[in-house]
Amino acid sequence: MLLPAKDEVARLLELYRAWERMTLAAPADHGARGKFEDTGYTLCVLMGKRCAREAVHAAERYLSATSARRRERAGHSPPVSALPGHSGRLAVTAP
Repeated sequence: MLLPAKDEVARLLELYRAWERMTLAAPADHGARGKFEDTGYTLCVLMGKRCAREAVHAAERYLSATSARRRERAGHSPPVSALPGHSGRLAVTAP
């Protein structure tokens, strides 16, 4: 399955929330409402959902699951410099 770029999903989600706030603050602003709806539609296409609310939830789950996997992977293999007795430099030996 092809997954969207995390950076793009995060950017669109942030943009969606900003347009949502602007639309709620000024409901008569047709420009803000149009941008809000366009961003919601883009999230729908990107996340494969039929409505903006589902797309937002899917985007939030996708981003949180990705960060959790990243943290989990980082927890399984400590950086080399964290190993006891290691200076942080890798030794290179000639054959």
